[in-house]
Amino acid sequence: MQKSSHQFSELKKEGLYDAIYKRRDVREFLPDPVPEDVLARILNAAHHAGSVGFMQPWNFLIIRDKQVREKVHQNFLRANQKAADRFSGRKKELYDSLKLEGILECPINICVTCDSSRLGPHVLGRDSIPETDVFSTCCAIQNLWLAARAEGLGIGWVSILNVNELKVELKIPEHILPVAYLCVGYPEKFLEQPMLEKVGWAKRMPVEELIFHDVWGNRSEQD
Repeated sequence: MQKSSHQFSELKKEGLYDAIYKRRDVREFLPDPVPEDVLARILNAAHHAGSVGFMQPWNFLIIRDKQVREKVHQNFLRANQKAADRFSGRKKELYDSLKLEGILECPINICVTCDSSRLGPHVLGRDSIPETDVFSTCCAIQNLWLAARAEGLGIGWVSILNVNELKVELKIPEHILPVAYLCVGYPEKFLEQPMLEKVGWAKRMPVEELIFHDVWGNRSEQD
């Protein structure tokens, strides 16, 4: 089998795939502080994500203040109640049993935002698909998550929030979009399986069912 001269060593490849496959959405944290040098490394890894037109639309809002986090936590509680009311029966019971955030327990919260105005109204590669600025921000979030896992840090993405209220609570300007609110800290443990898979909320789909060739729905690869 032909090998690329640009591939990583076997040890480095193993580390990369470990970070990918062992990454988890963490909800339970130890109170231990995150060292500043570790925080700087994962933020720099996030900042080195790919972005359309090299626009780098992200900002990272580091939140340590307890009062600010308490406001966000109350935001979550209100949004979570509305979300829970959409389910019934066993699904509702299961939803109510899930721990879906660690806003107050973890030492740091990070809100990752997207500034669509960065580099002006016309960004190379973005005119036809304006949402690529948000997609680029998601690449930075993934980098942050994987770098954190490599450092032994856990991250939990809190998506059950009222975004308009969050912008007021964090004094985010009107034109800035909060993309991810993250809980960051050392976890009590990393689960072997994603939590929602472990409790039976959903199963991982076989990757073979998600691959098509050349046109949508064609599962057979042509020679």
